[in-house]
Amino acid sequence: MKTLFERIIAREIPAKIAHEDEHCIAIHDINPQAPVHVLVIPKRLIARVGAAKAEDQAVLGHLLLAAGEVARKLGLESNGFRLVINHGRDGGETVPHLHVHLLGGRPLG
Repeated sequence: MKTLFERIIAREIPAKIAHEDEHCIAIHDINPQAPVHVLVIPKRLIARVGAAKAEDQAVLGHLLLAAGEVARKLGLESNGFRLVINHGRDGGETVPHLHVHLLGGRPLG
């Protein structure tokens, strides 16, 4: 069974896309926790950050670079932004597909 994000990547479920390249897709969160809340998702399934392997290193680095690019595109660079990766139920993970939350647009406490 595909994850929600795999279905979005396959265009089976619509999403507001902020960025896409060969390795990842960045979509606006449907339940934003800040004025700007974008999810940067690898196209290749990695269940969670703690499940990543050495061969995932390039993809993991790419996610951070893509998050920075999206932050610049959305005008967050000058005032700042936050990146968050959740792992497991207690960490707030709701979809078993690694993703980086990009949050900004207001002071974050």
